Amino acid sequence: MPEPAVYLETFGCQMNELDSELVTSQLRALGYRFTPEAEQASIVLYNTCSVREHAEQKVWSRLGEMALRKARQPELVVGVLGCMAEREGDALLKRMPVVDVLVGPGELDKLPGLLDNALRTRLSLLSDETVQRLAATPETHKPDVNLLRSAGQVALAGNTSRRSATLAAAQDTLEMLDLARAVEPDHHSGSAYVRITRGCNKFCTYCVVPFTRGAEVHRPPQHIVDECKRLADAGVVEITLLGQTVNHYRFEHGAAVTVGGVVQPQKGRVYKHTRGEYADPYAGENVTTFADLLAMIHEQVPAIRRLRFVTSFPRSFGDDVLTVIRQSPRICRYLHVPAQSGSDRMLGLMNRGYTVSEYLEFIDRARSFLHQPEIGRPLTLAGDIIVGFPTETEEDFAATADLLRKARYKNCFIFKYSPRPGTIAIDRFTDDVPDEVKRRRNNQLLALQNEISASVSAEFVGQTLDVFVQGVSKRAAKRKVAQATAARPAGAVALTLGGKSLDGSEPASACSVHGSHVHDEQPVAAATADAGPIQLSARTDGDIIVFFDCPPGRSPDDLVGEIIPVKIDRHEPLALHGRPVL
Repeated sequence: MPEPAVYLETFGCQMNELDSELVTSQLRALGYRFTPEAEQASIVLYNTCSVREHAEQKVWSRLGEMALRKARQPELVVGVLGCMAEREGDALLKRMPVVDVLVGPGELDKLPGLLDNALRTRLSLLSDETVQRLAATPETHKPDVNLLRSAGQVALAGNTSRRSATLAAAQDTLEMLDLARAVEPDHHSGSAYVRITRGCNKFCTYCVVPFTRGAEVHRPPQHIVDECKRLADAGVVEITLLGQTVNHYRFEHGAAVTVGGVVQPQKGRVYKHTRGEYADPYAGENVTTFADLLAMIHEQVPAIRRLRFVTSFPRSFGDDVLTVIRQSPRICRYLHVPAQSGSDRMLGLMNRGYTVSEYLEFIDRARSFLHQPEIGRPLTLAGDIIVGFPTETEEDFAATADLLRKARYKNCFIFKYSPRPGTIAIDRFTDDVPDEVKRRRNNQLLALQNEISASVSAEFVGQTLDVFVQGVSKRAAKRKVAQATAARPAGAVALTLGGKSLDGSEPASACSVHGSHVHDEQPVAAATADAGPIQLSARTDGDIIVFFDCPPGRSPDDLVGEIIPVKIDRHEPLALHGRPVL
């Protein structure tokens, strides 16, 4: 039978975006097709995040909608993937019986088997009365009985799993998902994510990630390099390396385990770190550090014109890494380094493992190595801040505002604290900061960061910057879709550009909350015959958004995925505006 249509919507950070991409590649290879509309799908999947409450609320809302639809279409299969599935476990199935498949982030390689089982065994679980009712349904309204589902297909790692290095390697089949990744030229716009580590060992008290994604595991370096080469062969020119604490990457070759002829990932090892020593004191010829990995990719995959990474942890960020960045012209001068608070007391309660002075020392050290505006290589920084963490006082808040002024982030993701089930903080601390105080502090920091961002952006006016063209801007996409929808006949395909829907979706920054979906529509020409040029969106080496109008006589499709020079003529806090110099 033909494979059913799949709708996949993603919530959360770049890790989830990559997980969705790998799942999509895996299912496409098995013959599944993807659709941009949930109503057109026989399988609806939600890849979820538990870091922010808002993301989870969106998923609960979507599942409520699917429950109503399933009453009309019992053949529908609904799956929940990712951190929310792992954290909620069987309780999610009890709360939302509409869910058929539940898969944690550490078990995504099992998804095809679970879907196949859910699709093929549904008929045997339906009552005779339901089967008879379906048999009596007019053919034009009858669902395909081959798609009828089974309930409760579950693959979860278990929140308390912190396996030893050997067991982690021997049992880790998730690496096969990365190794089997297939990238078609039509399924990217010149950029891609590559995972180098999974999981986290930090146990920040507000964070659920160590429990939902498990212990820190590092992928073999040659696997990573080979994946970058395959992406480059498919036309990718920008790669972002992903890890919860990406600069902790460290692979000990003597400790590696080979299973089925494949070198497996390796559980993260803690090494002695003395304040003032920034390189791994035990690194040697049998160890590949993060600095080594960056140098390997830069030298062995020259077709990758931009190499960036997120997210960095400020403690133990070595001079060796900064030196490699400085010596490598294709590694971006951009660091996303969350601080979370400017108060030492708050950092202690959060279990961040560093002080404000240590954080600022790292920022100063990074700038001394990498900030070179005189040769067109400025360093830009981004951060994360949580306001309203339990017991936060006005003095703590003032210290955080002072940190923002000193750090001068080009942008900072600022969130109100919300207790998350499964975290250490929810059991250890009372959420005692009133919501109105959280809102006030959040708005004050946003306003302050807005001023700082505007000041940083203003420094680029008058410069010509090389920018990576990502696609049509949100504003232009909305205008084009509205125009085309009004003009096109019923039943026409949705407009796409560069293989992506013209819905204005932007790549996610780390820990941001958003939704995106995957589909298989082929690129078609956007409506360009109206008055006015198409505005395109791009990013600088330092991850600053740049808007410019597509030049006359040029197609946006020709520019997406390219790096072009743009002369900056004006700015706003979080974006630059200019004109291409072609």
